[in-house]
Amino acid sequence: MDRTERFYRLQQLLEQRRVVPRELALAELGVSLATFKRDLEYLRERLHAPIVWDREQGGYRFEAADPHGPRYGLPGLWFNASEIHALLTMEQLLANLQPGLLEPHVEPLRRRIRVLLDSGDHSADEVSRRIRLLQSAARQVDSGRFQQISHGLLARRRLRITHYNRARDRQSVREVSPQRLAYYRDNWYLDAWCHARQGLRSFAVDSIRDVEVLDAPAREVAAPTLERELGAGYGIFAGARTRQASLRFTPERARWVAEEQWHPSQRGWFETDGHYRLDLPYSGTHELVMDILKYGPDVEVLAPADLRRCVADALTRAAGQYR
Repeated sequence: MDRTERFYRLQQLLEQRRVVPRELALAELGVSLATFKRDLEYLRERLHAPIVWDREQGGYRFEAADPHGPRYGLPGLWFNASEIHALLTMEQLLANLQPGLLEPHVEPLRRRIRVLLDSGDHSADEVSRRIRLLQSAARQVDSGRFQQISHGLLARRRLRITHYNRARDRQSVREVSPQRLAYYRDNWYLDAWCHARQGLRSFAVDSIRDVEVLDAPAREVAAPTLERELGAGYGIFAGARTRQASLRFTPERARWVAEEQWHPSQRGWFETDGHYRLDLPYSGTHELVMDILKYGPDVEVLAPADLRRCVADALTRAAGQYR
């Protein structure tokens, strides 16, 4: 019986018998006295279990809970891949979150996450050491600007930002109404209503060179509109108007791609010769082209024609670098 099972079995004994003699607990749990004492210490200190020794009745029992104290409850202690990834991701995100507005609220949440991780059969330190989450191409964000953006977002105030467009190597000053912050592919993005363009835009937070919180109230954009405008097509820089891309992967690459989700509305199927077809909606081509290119000769764009030409041109230019 592992430690997780022992915790639940001991709780079951205490609930059923009210008072559990030490000898019975040791026999039911199949552990030594030293292990039992370590389990009790962990339950009391880490999970706030109100377990006390009742000298008069000669056993352990639950004490009446302090209404003002921390609440006891065994968390879900068996983690599947998705759950442990979510917990570790949350812990890492909170550890790297820019200091400022959320700082007083972050550390208690981090401690709670580590308690959850620590509640399994292995310590949180061991889990963190053995399971790694690696960031790829994360760009640094100025903590002061991040704080100002967060403040304006939650206070529902407009922002005046100086935004650097890397593609055009140009800066522009915009007045925007912040709607939400998104953490996407290891970087932060601000979804906002741009009053100059009269539309929704996504700004990489690391590209915001200056920010000022204004007194004017932010314009509100309904959540369904945000999803329709920014979440309809492929990637974070999507738009409401989408087209359908059709990709064909080699049988070798199909073994991986068939298990991937590129977009919630995608359709995929195997052809008779083992190739894999993937159809998905997209609006802007930038992100989709980047992801297609990483598969090199293992993917062909079947449609639309302009997307096919765009990928072919990029491959031709890339090949030209090596001639």
